[in-house]
Amino acid sequence: MLKGLIFDVDETLVYYEGYTLRRWYDNVATPVMKKLGVFVDWDTFKKIIEGKLSRKYVEKFGIDHVEFWKALDRANRTYRENLLKAGKIKPFPDVDALKELRNMGLKLAAVSNASQDNTELVLRAFGLDKYFDIILGKDYTYLDGVKPNPYLVNKALRLMKLRPDEVLLVGDSIRDILAGKRAGVKTVNIVRFEKVPGADYYVNDLWELVKIVRGLTCPR
Repeated sequence: MLKGLIFDVDETLVYYEGYTLRRWYDNVATPVMKKLGVFVDWDTFKKIIEGKLSRKYVEKFGIDHVEFWKALDRANRTYRENLLKAGKIKPFPDVDALKELRNMGLKLAAVSNASQDNTELVLRAFGLDKYFDIILGKDYTYLDGVKPNPYLVNKALRLMKLRPDEVLLVGDSIRDILAGKRAGVKTVNIVRFEKVPGADYYVNDLWELVKIVRGLTCPR
């Protein structure tokens, strides 16, 4: 029986006007790398973000990988704060469905590849944090544990005290779906921008998710 849901945050619950990873790399990451005296080219950076290369890769440039990613996360904090002030981060109009899911007695977790403070910043900005029992950002003790690695999903399961077969993972990207599959969790692809292969369920919005959840929690 379904007892919990794990949600991705960015592009699943909230969206960023004008954001692309390439623009973020050019406008946020590149200035930080210049200050650090480290340069990771775009193709390599993209492979790291996609989980195809370890985040420790940057140590070949003579910098501790934790310090490198913390520096980028500090810049990302400023970036997010500025976007919030400009009204360019917005919740999707269907996030009210979280209240309905919460009222069904389910445990809810939010799991993001962003840092803990950057994840909490965005959720708090729209009052979404109140719906979640658990909020997890990247773990600096194991930076390669970000999605598509199942590490953060498994961590959420432990904290929720639920088995993989009692939970659905909801996300918009292939990284979310892979992380869920690797943790043994059934997955829901919310098709915000593109349909990704391999999910167990597909929905266009969170209200469609509510219908699926009702069917799994109140089987006929």
